[in-house]
Amino acid sequence: MALGDRALRCPLGHAFDLAKQGYVSLLTGSQVPGTADSTAMVAARDDFLGAGHFAPLADAVADACRTALRTEGTGGAGTRAGKMILDAGAGTGYYLARVLDRLPYATGIALDISKHAIRRAARAHARLGAVVADVWRPLPVRGGAADVLLNVFAPRNGAEFARVLRRDGALVVVTPTPRHLEPLVERLGLLSVDESKERRVAESLSGHFTETARSAHEFPMRLDHGAVEAVVGMGPSAWHVDPAAIRRKIAELPEISEVIASFRMSTFRACQ
Repeated sequence: MALGDRALRCPLGHAFDLAKQGYVSLLTGSQVPGTADSTAMVAARDDFLGAGHFAPLADAVADACRTALRTEGTGGAGTRAGKMILDAGAGTGYYLARVLDRLPYATGIALDISKHAIRRAARAHARLGAVVADVWRPLPVRGGAADVLLNVFAPRNGAEFARVLRRDGALVVVTPTPRHLEPLVERLGLLSVDESKERRVAESLSGHFTETARSAHEFPMRLDHGAVEAVVGMGPSAWHVDPAAIRRKIAELPEISEVIASFRMSTFRACQ
């Protein structure tokens, strides 16, 4: 596609307007996505991530991407200019921006189904393009265009991920472990992480990718009442809890809660 007159235009004449906030929506059809994060969820995520609570994870993701680029191909060619990092389910662009800070020779594309999230992603980094798109549909990216594909707390479309990645590209997947947000999960009645999460991740990528590296990332967080409300409001529990009831429970917590952040990060390469 070519950019002109504040719109993306394809050779067939289709045009997609560039919003004044700097993003473009490539969703088709009139049906509103039912799983898109709301304005309130995105605001909570922006507040929580902006306070640096998940900074250790963002640094680990950036390190994983840099390592993946250094080991792709042969002869150290992985650090040459022109690399493209694709983030499928990018949210506000927080993790992709940290990756681009670490990789001055790379550009990024943030994809998310929530226009509220993508509006913020469009401002997250100067070398980042933001697109509203559905991970469950064909991705609006040409085959073999991405050197690294990020998937942080987002759905996984194994076939499409394999199509858009270079043959020697890497897929970096981050998921929470069952220990994530202890002891808030029990005290506030939040959704817990399924014990079969790891198996379901493997199944979603089976036949397309092989896991080549895995690491665990766990660190403590000291959260005040505002941060606790933000971490609840930005995640899947936000769809299932009553905000007023949660605020009452949060008010009963100590002024500062010691909370565990716990994640699993895996790097995959395409099956040859």
